[in-house]
Amino acid sequence: MDNPGQPLSTTILAFNYMGDVVFAMSGALTAARHKMDIIGLLMIGVITGIGGGTLRDLLLGRKVWWTSNPDELILCLVASLVAYFFIRNFTEPHKGIVWLDAIGLGSFAVVGCHIALVSGAPFVVAVFMGMLTATGGGVIRDVLTGTRPMILSPGELYATAALGGAFVYALAVYLQVSALTAQLLGFLTVLLLRGASIVFGVRTAAPGQFPR
Repeated sequence: MDNPGQPLSTTILAFNYMGDVVFAMSGALTAARHKMDIIGLLMIGVITGIGGGTLRDLLLGRKVWWTSNPDELILCLVASLVAYFFIRNFTEPHKGIVWLDAIGLGSFAVVGCHIALVSGAPFVVAVFMGMLTATGGGVIRDVLTGTRPMILSPGELYATAALGGAFVYALAVYLQVSALTAQLLGFLTVLLLRGASIVFGVRTAAPGQFPR
């Protein structure tokens, strides 16, 4: 595993940048649905891309990465611009947002948990930070656009999917599984859980009821 003072590994950086791109695009798509101008669209896209990681770093007492290395900020701006210019090609913007969220959710669940672990956070805290990194940007996006956050939708496998992926990744690291395998296991866990909710309507149950 990486040490706190060392640069992030290539695969973790790849997951991180993938999360930045897809969440920024989902933020831009949401802003477009609300007929925002280009500045509003860029703001929502960037906040969606970097919001979860910013919250994680602040809670862990780490320096917020993009304040000293603007690569993520620039990447989110570019991804938002791409969504802005090609928005007319999305005939079903809501479906696009949902699947982009699923990919970003998996990427950031792994990245957030990894960064927390290498920062010395306990197992349980690292899993929670994975969930926070994955869901934080989307929650901020939905609050700013007046959309009901998916994390608050009844029974929706959203935060649960992120939590599951972060747990699988942290457990794989604890069991000393190879880094790439651990990352893929965490990412695929999120996609499977979130995909089951999107495609098959799998939900968690209300208190006192069995899952359906």
